[in-house]
Amino acid sequence: MKISVEMVKELRDQSGAGIMQCRKALIEAKGDIVAALQILKQQSLILAEKKAKRSAVQGLIEAYVHAGGRIGAMVEVNCETDFVARTDEFKELAHHLAMQVAAMTPRFISREEVAEGSNIEPQTACLLLQPYIKNPAKSVQEIIAETIAKVGENIKVSRFARFELGDWELGK
Repeated sequence: MKISVEMVKELRDQSGAGIMQCRKALIEAKGDIVAALQILKQQSLILAEKKAKRSAVQGLIEAYVHAGGRIGAMVEVNCETDFVARTDEFKELAHHLAMQVAAMTPRFISREEVAEGSNIEPQTACLLLQPYIKNPAKSVQEIIAETIAKVGENIKVSRFARFELGDWELGK
């Protein structure tokens, strides 16, 4: 099957993956863009798993204050090098994660932090498991995995805090 430049461009626009990755996924999927998206998603998850054990001590702290100034959030997002911390992709991810914290009020970063036997619903209480506010079909963890695939480094959310006028309970 002939893979056209338009097909590669469309897949790249939807996935954010590299040109050659998109082309290879389209070839493997025999031109089916939906199947190629699934292939790219699986590849980014595998890549994220491989990089998960790597040290992530660089990064940045991003703050977001919602319009009106009644709700704000800060999030520390770490990566392996300061070079990646200065990229637009990383900065955008950190900003969107701060928005996620402000909007969705998570209490924990991951499922591992939830006490065993508690009545807490991990899907809503854990930042990484929540539906991503910009695309509810994906979880925050999937968005981070996609960014890991783009920048080629491990990325972790270390901590966050959410502030709301009159509310003294802070996130982790």
